[in-house]
Amino acid sequence: MNEITAIMPQVKDKTRCNIYIDGRFYCGLTLEAAVKNRLKVGQTVLPERLAEIQLESEQATALDKALTHLSATRKTEKQIRTFLEGKGYLSAVIEYTVEKLRSYGFLNDGEYAEAYVEQAAKRKGGRLIRMELKSKGISETEIDEALDNLDGETELRTATAILQKYMRGKSYDRETLQKAYRHLMSKGYDYDTARAALSALCDYDEE
Repeated sequence: MNEITAIMPQVKDKTRCNIYIDGRFYCGLTLEAAVKNRLKVGQTVLPERLAEIQLESEQATALDKALTHLSATRKTEKQIRTFLEGKGYLSAVIEYTVEKLRSYGFLNDGEYAEAYVEQAAKRKGGRLIRMELKSKGISETEIDEALDNLDGETELRTATAILQKYMRGKSYDRETLQKAYRHLMSKGYDYDTARAALSALCDYDEE
């Protein structure tokens, strides 16, 4: 058994306090956790019990921070994990938080991918969208399912719109058209879509 010798409010965060055991700093807790577990100076407590209280406190804090982080824009599981890792949370706390967010419906990579494709397809092609979703930690299966909603006709329509904007005020000489072709490819459109978009404007052959 160890004795709690001090409970001090944290200077930078008034919602948390520092717990001292036998005259030494032991851990930080939320004030809510300290009150809920009726911790007080002079109390004897098992280290195992304090570890449990600390874990519960960290889980609650991590969940609150993650929810605040999610309130601005939707996030993927990878983005939430990276955010919490940056805050210094242990893997057990991160796993708990991610699982809770999943159960609440706040984390769903499949739905995220579908919404991302719907918006991104207005300004870029499927190849680039796939790369971006992969970098966000979305699985190949979920990416494939989301991109199933992106048909060739839609891609051609958006590619043509991007091309028309790019060519505005430019001459239709071979060099400019080649640059326009490369521009479409850089936006993630495949060979056939880029050619079709250019052909819709002029007789183009990239050779």
